[in-house]
Formats: sequence, structure tokens, C-alpha cells
Amino acid sequence: MSEERTRRWAAWAVGSLAALFSFVLYALTLAPSVLYYDRPIAFDSAMLQAEAAVLGIGHPTGYPTYMMLTHLFTRLPGVEPAYGANLASAVYAALAVAVLFAVALRLSRRILAAAIGSLAFAVSGTLWSQAVIAEVYTLNVLFVALAVLALLIWRDARRDRYLLLAAFLAGLSLTHHLTSGLLIPAGLLFVLAAERRKLLEGKLLLQGVGVFLLGLLPFLYLPIRASMGAPLDETHPTTFGRFLLLVTGWSYAIATPEEKARCAVSPLVSEGFGDPMQLFAGQLSGEFAIVLMLIGVLGMLCLILADKPAAMLLGMLFIGYLAHVLFYLERGIEDFAVFIIPAYAVFGLCISIGIGFLQSWMERLPANRPALRRASAIVFPVLAFAVVLASVPDEYARWDRGQDTEGRRTIEAVVKNTGLNSTVLHHRSPLWYMVLVEERRQDLRLVDPFCTSWTRFDDVAWPDPPGASRYGTPDPTGVETAREAARSGRIYILAREFEQQKASFRNFQRAGFQVVPVGEDGLLYEILPRDETVEDRRAHAS
Repeated sequence: MSEERTRRWAAWAVGSLAALFSFVLYALTLAPSVLYYDRPIAFDSAMLQAEAAVLGIGHPTGYPTYMMLTHLFTRLPGVEPAYGANLASAVYAALAVAVLFAVALRLSRRILAAAIGSLAFAVSGTLWSQAVIAEVYTLNVLFVALAVLALLIWRDARRDRYLLLAAFLAGLSLTHHLTSGLLIPAGLLFVLAAERRKLLEGKLLLQGVGVFLLGLLPFLYLPIRASMGAPLDETHPTTFGRFLLLVTGWSYAIATPEEKARCAVSPLVSEGFGDPMQLFAGQLSGEFAIVLMLIGVLGMLCLILADKPAAMLLGMLFIGYLAHVLFYLERGIEDFAVFIIPAYAVFGLCISIGIGFLQSWMERLPANRPALRRASAIVFPVLAFAVVLASVPDEYARWDRGQDTEGRRTIEAVVKNTGLNSTVLHHRSPLWYMVLVEERRQDLRLVDPFCTSWTRFDDVAWPDPPGASRYGTPDPTGVETAREAARSGRIYILAREFEQQKASFRNFQRAGFQVVPVGEDGLLYEILPRDETVEDRRAHAS
């Protein structure tokens, strides 16, 4: 077997081991069942589990590609759909590590360096936090890594099909997350720096536009599924205008000042968000060990000096994602950290490049000191892996959701403690999973009238009434919904989402309701008229 072929097989083996190691960590810490509204990491996980299982339509931008791909995991034989959705995130993350290894190998030309950089990214806390729950961010970084890999292969092989593949992946990634739009200017800049005449080839440009548009086809899922009456449709894109608001994310920007003030329920917003730059710096400084950060900075410098096209590609992605996060910080968005994940992936590549530079430097040690060269060849890899893996125990303990059954407890509390044909007010909770996936307690009426970070034209309700207006009321406190629901039966409120905002209960109390705990776990409360007691209600029911 030739030396080149041996090296290729070694690279495949090491890259596969890095991905497998990452997947095992994620699988051991994976959430075992249905999730719940949990700020700031899991705002949407419970909704995504239900939506993926029933092929629903998510919050802006709809996430059609995620819904279709993750739906396959919810149909795995012998696997609970909620667990399947969580498992999908772990698989996407492990695949992203594998692709990142391939990118790092092309940039550093060293297997050890590629392994260290990709593993440093794999065990970083923010990625790990998203790899163990149903969320969209691991698939996002996978698409970004695949597009970067396609561009680098094109640069090395000079085969246009890889350039067209990168264009297709850029379009496909946009159907999943809008921040992937950064791939377009970054990719064009890379081609301009690597072989600018390609941008003047009319036929190739037309083909590129064609495959890019082909990548956008999953967007058709949204109006088609809405017209079919998707069981869980958060955004209802039944008109062209609402479809555009959904896929462009513009519904995040059109809220009036009054709506924004009324819906500022985040503790970070209502109690003062703090200095955005301080939060930003704290997040960045806590993701990698200091030694790895220094090596990453060294790798950045090496990349700029040795490979300007790749430096332009990765630099634009890195700066673009960080700028996007700063924009979110200025708006007081709590879950800003998850948007940095692609930038962390880029920094992982820089760590690989820095490690590769240090390896080459040690190989140039004087030939008359063979003992030092042999020692460095052994000690350096051991130290490097030790630094990367030193954080694993702490991150494992921090992000381990293997025993997290809060979502299941929530469902069982509602099943056990709510009266027949009652109304339950809740916000982005596992109750959608209860009625739509498990088909339990379908006698209940579920309503979510509460604030979201985007302009929501309709409340989300079960059963979903006919007509575009749905159940809705213009009151995001839930009081008006409670008044209307009180005419037909008992009303409950699922309280977990209000733990950090107890003022929400005062809205009902000021409106003339009592808020009475139900059960012993503090998950559910009953909303009663002021002059009615729990005993009165029970006597009336009997």
C-alpha cells in the first residue's frame, strides 16, 4: 500500500473516531424524552419535538428542511418520537465534527492537528448543550461546514461540480437558518480570491444560480403543508405575504413599540440586560481553554499569511456570525450564545492550523538533537489531547440531560389533575406533544395566547378552530382568553414558563381571578373567579 493511500485511510479512521467519540458523549447525555420550555437554552425544544413528529410548521423561519429530516428520526422503530428528535441533534452534531475534521485536514495537512481542532469544537459547551436536545443549531453548523468543505475541495481539485455543490448547499442551508446567508458573500469572496475568472463564466454562473434555487425548494413545504392543515402550525403561511414574512424572518422586526414593551417578559430585558460587550466577551472566553485560544489566534495569523482565500472565506463567516450575535445582544435576546456555534467551528479550524504550525516547527528542530525531536513528537500530542479532553468531565456534568424527566412530569401532571373538557393556558410546552403525538387528553382545549419574540397573528390552539383568526385575542397576558374560556368550563395555567416572571400571575389576580396550585409539584395552577373556591368548583363538578 502506498504512503499516500495509507495516510488517506489513517485520516478516515481518525476522523471517524473523532465523530464517534463525540456522538457517544452526546448520546450518553441525551435528553431521554419530551422536553419543556426552558430559558435560555431550550425555548423551542418542546415545540420542535411535536412539530417534527407531525410534520408541522415552526416559528419563523419555519425550518422546513429540519422538519422533514428530523421527522425521519421520530419514525425510528422502537424509539419514542421525542427521543428521536433529540437523537437527530446528536447525529447532526457528530456529522458536523466529522466534516470539520475533513476541512481542518485540508487546511492544516496534518491528521493530529485536524483531530485536536475538531474535538475541541465537539466538546465545547454551547455545541454540547444543543446536541442533547431537539434544536436547529447543530444542523445549521453541519450545513455551513459542508459548504466550506465543498469550496475547499473545488479550490484543490478545480472541478466545477464542487463549486456547484457549494452553491446548492448555500441555498439548502438558507431553508434551515437565515444566518447561512453569510455563505453567499463569503463564498463569492473565496472564488474571487482563488480564481476570479470563474465569476466571469456565464454558463457556470447560470448553473450556479440554478442549483442555488434548487436548494431553496424545501421552502415549498411551508405553504403546501399549511394548505393541508398541518396539525401544529405556529405561523400559518396561507397567503403569499405571510409566507414572505415567515421565510425572511421579517416578522421579528415588524412588532410595534407597544407590542415590544408589552411582551418584554425576559428577566434579562425587564431587569436590565447588562453590558452586551461584557456578556459577549464572557461567552467567548469561556468556550475554549486559554491554551487553545492562544493556539487558535496563532492559527488565524498563520492562515492569513499562508492562505489568503481561505482566510477571507473563514474570516467573513467568523466576523459575520459574531456581528449577528452582537445585534441579538443589543435587542436583549437571551439565547444569543447558540448563534455563535458556527463561529466556534471556524475557531476550531484555527486551532487545527495553529497545532499544525507547532508540529511543523518541532519537526524542524536541529537534527543533531534526535532525543528532543522524538520526545516532542510523543509529548506534544499527549499534552494537546489532554488540554482538549480536560474540560469533558465538567461539560458532561453541566449538559447531562440523561435523567431530565421534567417534560414527562409536566404531561403526567396535566393528565392527572385537569378536569374533563377544561382549558389549559400554556406557552410552548410539551402539551402539544401530549395531544398530537401521544393523543392523550384530547378533550382539553389548549391555548397559547402569550408573547413571542416575533409578531404572531394568531394564537396557537387545540383543537384548531377553522378560519384565519383562530381562537385569538389581542391580549398577550392571557387574561382575556381566560375570561372567554371561563364561560365554558374550568381553566388551568401551566406554570413552568412563569417561574422567572411571577408578575404574570398578578395579571390574573388583578383581573378578578384566584390562582390556586393544583397537585404537589407546582407545575399546574387553576384559575378561579374571585368568589369561587376549589371546594365550590369540586362540588359543582360532582
